[in-house]
Amino acid sequence: MQIVTEILGNVFALGPIAAMIGASILGVFIGALPGLNPVMAIALLLPLTYSMEPLIALGMVAGIYNGSMYGGAIPAILLRIPGTPAAIATTFDGYPMAQQGQAARALKIACWSSALGGTASAIALMTIGPILARATLAFGPAEYFWIAMFGMASISVLVGKDAAKGLMAAVLGLLLGTVGLDQLSGVPRYTFGEPWLLGGVDLIVILVGLYALPPVIALAESADLKGLSAADLKLESVKVPWSEVRGMVPTWLRSSLIGIGVGILPGAGGNIAAFLSYNAAKSASDDPESFGKGNPLGVAAAECGNNADNAASMIPALTLGIPGNVVAALVLGALLIHGLQPGPQLFHQNPGLVGGFMLQMLLTSLLILAVGGAAATRIFAQVQRLPGVLLVPTILVLMVVGVYVINGRPIDLWVMFAAGVAGYFLEKVEVPLAPIVLGLILGPMAEQSVRRALLISRGDVTELVTRPLSAVIAVATVSLIVWPLVRGIIRRKNTRLS
Repeated sequence: MQIVTEILGNVFALGPIAAMIGASILGVFIGALPGLNPVMAIALLLPLTYSMEPLIALGMVAGIYNGSMYGGAIPAILLRIPGTPAAIATTFDGYPMAQQGQAARALKIACWSSALGGTASAIALMTIGPILARATLAFGPAEYFWIAMFGMASISVLVGKDAAKGLMAAVLGLLLGTVGLDQLSGVPRYTFGEPWLLGGVDLIVILVGLYALPPVIALAESADLKGLSAADLKLESVKVPWSEVRGMVPTWLRSSLIGIGVGILPGAGGNIAAFLSYNAAKSASDDPESFGKGNPLGVAAAECGNNADNAASMIPALTLGIPGNVVAALVLGALLIHGLQPGPQLFHQNPGLVGGFMLQMLLTSLLILAVGGAAATRIFAQVQRLPGVLLVPTILVLMVVGVYVINGRPIDLWVMFAAGVAGYFLEKVEVPLAPIVLGLILGPMAEQSVRRALLISRGDVTELVTRPLSAVIAVATVSLIVWPLVRGIIRRKNTRLS
């Protein structure tokens, strides 16, 4: 009871409340701008949170995440341009509704569905997370090592189209994670005599470069000088009848469960949750032919599904140190810069902070109803009149200022730009960036765990697989890596035979 009182007191203080409201509004604004996304926004935000209280920083992350996931529906419905990748399925029925003069109705349904999906997801995080964290008390160094390896393997294999490219990206992240002083022996590694490398490669500098610079380069390439006209964004207020709302309840329940299930799986993401929810709604409908032609249930399913992924993706991130998606990886980065080690011990060492963040995910989901209402949506839709070229210098200035204030070193700016250019070209050749980040975050954890396990066993490597739990996770990890390779060989053989 004492911890609940502490959490409520901390979250409902002036600072965290203001952070959640402001960040939710900013999140909807970002989501409404095609070309920007929550990953880039949170990557830009993280350097600015160094001097903040952890709950204020995490409240801002929660607000931007939930707000931008809804904001992505605005251009998806009005322009058939998904503001975020997860809003692709929203275009299927949202844009036809807009063409039929029902844009305001579609936006209202998207707003309600986003809030409900996010709320269900936050409740799942608050109930499943502590149970899973309690189960991790049985973990030793060998289990921590395999959990870290499983996290890197799952993101590498499941994110992107080519598992081999994902694994190579994870190895690159692991190599970057070895730079700096060896934490057990104190020996410098790959520092080349440079004192600024003794502390290792700064995670936030790499994150900002990898996730913020490539979209900026893409915006500059598009050379958008005009933006949209006011006539294209004209909206009229409408009321959704209660009978229609009641008819959406089964869709909301089904999509919430799908989104939560997908969110818990590492590497899946909101776009998969949205597609699965949309297909489930279409399959369950008495009139599946109307989907794709402006069926409100299609908008409700897609938006509820992709928002139900939000907090659920934090369940493996907070309890096991394995992020469910890239935003969850950034949240792990936010915890690290505030001196908190993600993983099983986080719940036991900082229950007030973890509980506060889970409550913030719930509150910012509900805030969508306030900041994403009809009047607010009409305002946010106007941001699409901004020419894209205006955003490029603005974001670049934010990146430079945010990275420079971390350590006050010009060299960090060069590292950030180098990481950004590398990220841009890696995306061009379809190499996923998330495994690089995972390698940086989980690599040190894996190294320390395996060395501790070997010290305890006096060098006996069988210690890593002799405990039942570690053996199960090891088999799952190896299977995850080997299966795509086996599947590729089988497909090639079948192709030759046919």
